[in-house]
Amino acid sequence: MPDIQLNGHRLHYTDQGQGPAVLLIHGLGSSSLDWEYQLPALTQDYRVLTLDMLGHGQSDKPIHGYSIQAFADDTLAFIQHMALHQPHIVGISMGGMIAFQLAVDHPDIPASLTIINSGPEVVPRGFADYRMAAKRLFFAHILPLKTVSRGLARLLFPQADQAELRSKFEQRWQTNFRPAYLASLRAIVGWSVRDRLALIQCPVLVVCADQDYTPVEQKEVYVNELANAQLEVITNSRHATPVDQPEVFNQLLLDFLARQATSDQPSP
Repeated sequence: MPDIQLNGHRLHYTDQGQGPAVLLIHGLGSSSLDWEYQLPALTQDYRVLTLDMLGHGQSDKPIHGYSIQAFADDTLAFIQHMALHQPHIVGISMGGMIAFQLAVDHPDIPASLTIINSGPEVVPRGFADYRMAAKRLFFAHILPLKTVSRGLARLLFPQADQAELRSKFEQRWQTNFRPAYLASLRAIVGWSVRDRLALIQCPVLVVCADQDYTPVEQKEVYVNELANAQLEVITNSRHATPVDQPEVFNQLLLDFLARQATSDQPSP
């Protein structure tokens, strides 16, 4: 599992399999490890790359320099360094935001986007939005990371049969470097590329958990603003859909990627 020097810092990545390139981008406070349930399914037919974003996983963790734009710039530099030709980009939560930023800045780069429990903006629009954003920022800055990790694990994996997942992800999230985690969280709030969605012409698969932080209806609105997008709702799932419903999610993603390969074939 190698490292790479890009834009003045060291980033950790993985590179497995052969075929069309698929780049997986994790969410806030996570890492490439979170794709463990997707790699066996994808690497059978695709070259699958994961990237630990700055401040996450095994990548460098400076105190400053975090923004969705900076994450997207690092991702672009990685794609170019690895000579990936129009990779399929898959992003969850913050990773979906990074994918959106990259796609509006460089519409020619992605062959497709898969956006999981995410959206093109995190801009509070009303009292409830402001309250939720303020609450998350407040508790993240006040509570110990161990307490935040335990709370997130219980929120994302509340079922009795998810005890192993709760324990695993609680332990993972506790290893975050607190200043980098908080800086990344602050970078999310107020970010938006909503007014530039028309620039994205590639196919987009939006995957939404029925019990995600934001309602399905909110995803439906921006899906309708995209030129070539489809929305798939996964039931009995929360924010970590590729983890709590891996088989359903993997099949949706594989079917979507297969359709892109078919559409790329020249007509007889």
